[in-house]
Amino acid sequence: METWDAVRSRRNVRKYRPDPVRAEDLRRIVEAGWRAPSASNRQHWDFVVVTDREQLTRLATVWPGAQHVADAAAAIALVLPEAPDERTRLTDRYDLGQATYAILVAAADLGIGTGHAGVGDQEKAREILGVPDTHTVAYLIGVGYPADRPLQLIRNPARRPFDEVVHYGTFAAASS
Repeated sequence: METWDAVRSRRNVRKYRPDPVRAEDLRRIVEAGWRAPSASNRQHWDFVVVTDREQLTRLATVWPGAQHVADAAAAIALVLPEAPDERTRLTDRYDLGQATYAILVAAADLGIGTGHAGVGDQEKAREILGVPDTHTVAYLIGVGYPADRPLQLIRNPARRPFDEVVHYGTFAAASS
């Protein structure tokens, strides 16, 4: 798939087929996150890849919006060290957003669905993943083949109108 097609086909997947994701595809997806831009190339992130069914089931309980992880073929936990100051915290979260999107697009490029989720119960997430308390499990990404329909171009996405969102030169209201 071309990059532009992957961007236009990517959607949040919450129901997965039981098929496993090939190890080389999963590695490629995680490598996309590893290659993502990072402020001053700090790369404060760590990624924990989970394919064990029991672990996935337990991870699905760390946040109500993470229930889809239980049925995913894999999950990627995005982990950050506790930041020493607010600027570093914000920059690290921005970097993690870039890594997340690289992961989502790389998966879509392979026809593999993803669904992201937050993490509410840090203590439980750390225990499941063996993450030290000096780090935060920031997000989870479920990974697997969509159960309902394959990824395909979304011609009319449910988005705010483009001309309402994009401004040129100034933040003036779009003309009607």
